[in-house]
Amino acid sequence: MTTDTAAQAAYVVAALLFILSLAGLSQHKTSRSGVVWGIAGMVVALAATVGLASRSITTTGLVLIAAATALGAGIGLWRARVVEMTGMPELIAIMHSLVGLAAAFVGWNGYLDVDAELSGSLLAIHHAEVFIGVFIGAVTFTGSVVAYLKLSARINSRPLTLPGKHVLNIGALVAFVGLTAAFVARPGMGLLIAVTVIALALGAHLVASIGGGDMPVVVSMLNSYSGWAAAASGFLLANNLLIVTGALVGSSGAYLSYIMCKAMNRSFISVIAGGFGTPAAAAEEGEQGEHREINAEETAELLGNATSVIITPGYGMAVAQAQYPVAELARKLRERGVEVRFGIHPVAGRLPGHMNVLLAEANVPYDIVLEMDEINDDFAATSVVLVIGANDTVNPAATDNPSSPIAGMPVLHVWESAHVIVFKRSMAAGYAGVQNPLFFRENTQMLFGDAKQRVEDILRGLDALDAPVPEMAGTSR
Repeated sequence: MTTDTAAQAAYVVAALLFILSLAGLSQHKTSRSGVVWGIAGMVVALAATVGLASRSITTTGLVLIAAATALGAGIGLWRARVVEMTGMPELIAIMHSLVGLAAAFVGWNGYLDVDAELSGSLLAIHHAEVFIGVFIGAVTFTGSVVAYLKLSARINSRPLTLPGKHVLNIGALVAFVGLTAAFVARPGMGLLIAVTVIALALGAHLVASIGGGDMPVVVSMLNSYSGWAAAASGFLLANNLLIVTGALVGSSGAYLSYIMCKAMNRSFISVIAGGFGTPAAAAEEGEQGEHREINAEETAELLGNATSVIITPGYGMAVAQAQYPVAELARKLRERGVEVRFGIHPVAGRLPGHMNVLLAEANVPYDIVLEMDEINDDFAATSVVLVIGANDTVNPAATDNPSSPIAGMPVLHVWESAHVIVFKRSMAAGYAGVQNPLFFRENTQMLFGDAKQRVEDILRGLDALDAPVPEMAGTSR
């Protein structure tokens, strides 16, 4: 078997492993095996690529490849070990930026190093691949960098609203189409520089124009962009595995973005054009009434007397790393005969599936973790709802206020329950910058402080409820 044949066979195996990985990641119970399949596929792909490259490069080249692989693996392992779950969204965003940057570099290399055997229509196709690859890669790069800056709170999460922003975006796309035609007809470095600059600006503007409430969709969307950037690189490098893998990532990311947009009652086009996340009116910035407070002991008593409890977690639970005490609270309540379930909004947190991963990490049973459409009709018959670190996903303004920036977004109807306890550090607005009228409803009480500490206080309160009452001293015999 020749090296080429062996490499192509290995690529087929790697592609199948990647497909198995995606299938495994689609369900909680098989997600761990899905990760293992993905790792195995990448090992096979890297080994085959290095083996294929070893035929035509020098020993120095092989040493450089080994050094780059070791450096990348070291950085990856280090980041994976030290990153908190709250930092996963921005970590993924910055990884997407590297994929885009790599695709842009591959495109530039394809322009600077053209195969002498290419001519006629094949050469024109090559130039089109170069131009498209650079454009997609550059858009992905700067878009992912801006997403990272927003997710890590290094810049404001509010949307950038430049005058005529939609005209700017459309103009950039029209310019790309025109420049592509010009480059295919007569390639030149000036045109490639021009499209690189336009793409870098477009990527930054597209994501900067999207409000914080849509950032989970943005992460998914950038995942799709990075896939198409990889596929474009595959065409330039004549690498079938890179084409297949890029198409898998691109299509799965696009489909996930579509599902999330549908769950938010938004069109995909409106999200990527920055149509959601417009700042609320000034009147909504302040508090809309008086809130009521509750302490941990009172919450424990309320939960101890409840028949059904629904917990709706959000990004605040991840920040406080409260998933473990929350899982323990669910376990204790179930032991007392209380029906406990979790209600997960599709965009809870800042990453698709963020809350599901946290709860799985804390060994919460999969069968009590329900999606929004599975549990929304049950809130009216629920004794107590615990809103732990969620804000925009439980905001009744989405259904009650047509002028709200989140109007029409499907939310968890927690306010329909008998009692709502909201865990928050303060009365500040959520990530989307929209005030939440839920905090001022008659059946809502606020439990302020660190979510992890408050849940641990509630656990102690439940233990106190179960403790035997000591006998009175000095009773007569």
